[in-house]
Amino acid sequence: MMDLDDKAMDQQDHEEQDEIRNDRKEGGKRGRKPGRKATDKIGSSQAGKRSRQSARECRARKKLRYQYLEELVTDREKAVFALRKELEKYRLWGRELDEGRVPEGIHAMLEELGAVKQEK
Repeated sequence: MMDLDDKAMDQQDHEEQDEIRNDRKEGGKRGRKPGRKATDKIGSSQAGKRSRQSARECRARKKLRYQYLEELVTDREKAVFALRKELEKYRLWGRELDEGRVPEGIHAMLEELGAVKQEK
C-alpha cells in the first residue's frame, strides 16, 4: 500500500512530465530542434547529401500521392458512367411504360428485387 510520501512523489512526477509535454507541444514537430546548430557534427557535404535525399523522398511521395488520386478519379468516373447508363435505361423504360409497352428486362429486374411473385 502506498503511503502519503509515495503518492506525493508520484503526483510531482506526473506534473513534471505534463510540463515537459506541454513545452514540446508549443514548439511543434516541424522546424529545427532546439539546441541544435546547422554546423553541429555535420559537414556541409553531409548536409547537402541529406538535403538531396530528402528531396528525392519528397518527390517519390508526391508521385505516389498523385498516382493514388488519379486512380481514385478514374474509379469515380467509371462509377459515374455506369450510373448514367443505368439512369438512361430507367428513363427509356419509363417512356415505354407511358406508351403502354412492357420494356425488355423489366420482368427479370422485378423478379430479382422480389417485387413480382413467380408463377408456379
